[in-house]
Amino acid sequence: MRVAVVGATGFQGGAVARLLAERHHRVRTLTRRPDGDRPPLPGVSFASGDLGNAEDVRQLFDGATHAAVVLPLVYEPERVRRYARNVADAALDAGVRRLVYNANTRLPSVTTDVAAFETRRIAEEVLRDSGVPLVVLRPPVYLDNLFSPWNGPALVNDGVLAYPLPAHTPTAWLSHRDLAEAVLGALTADGVEGRTFDIGGARSLTGEQLAEAFGQGLGRAVRYRALDPDAFERGLAPVLGPVAAAGVAGIYHYMASGEEPLLMAGDDGAWSEALSVRPAPVDEWVTRQPWQVWANDPEEQDAQSPA
Repeated sequence: MRVAVVGATGFQGGAVARLLAERHHRVRTLTRRPDGDRPPLPGVSFASGDLGNAEDVRQLFDGATHAAVVLPLVYEPERVRRYARNVADAALDAGVRRLVYNANTRLPSVTTDVAAFETRRIAEEVLRDSGVPLVVLRPPVYLDNLFSPWNGPALVNDGVLAYPLPAHTPTAWLSHRDLAEAVLGALTADGVEGRTFDIGGARSLTGEQLAEAFGQGLGRAVRYRALDPDAFERGLAPVLGPVAAAGVAGIYHYMASGEEPLLMAGDDGAWSEALSVRPAPVDEWVTRQPWQVWANDPEEQDAQSPA
């Protein structure tokens, strides 16, 4: 396949681009970043441009047979609508055989006032109404969010897993790698065009069950602490900026409200069967991460480092 990947300079799109390149597909992405500020993506070619510029997006899609799309952390409805319209027009002009859209979140069954949900719903509707051959993926939350400067040190040094989801909320945590496998499956599987999948991990886990799985992977006791969404938003703001941080945190404010407690839960394996993907259990994912980078004790870092 010759795949136009929208969003490959981010974590989710980057995982997709790397997997596609590993499997020997030709991958191209669009970025505004200069050469020296681009993430390492072996086998991926870069086109300079902006999603808001229709001609830049057409150049990205020129010659593409397939496309994988995840939008940036932008939550302005008209801007997102323009991005989606540019992608749809370029995909149609290029004659792509299939476009996989990662909504990057589940979507509630009813319209809400949460920009993180509704802008992704807008993009999905634009793509679907355009007539482009489409598969939509709606993931829950990513395990990779927990391997971060905000979570890693507390997990490794104190055995505390803090995240802004209520402890009782069942969540089908998914890794970026398994997301990428899902996108590849959606690009290639028969009989899935036009469908929408709520993808997720092998099991739905409450906070306590997630902590238990992390404890098994880390070989130490771990306890879950539900983080206040406001505190989470304040922590994100210096990194993402206040607007994007508020957009991301809106998801967790909604989950804390209890309006749709099963929104992030699994689908009993229906999606993985359709796309031929077997998500790794959480404890297995945990054992594969280099948690020693977050250890306070240098001797512990050495002891946990791979030989």
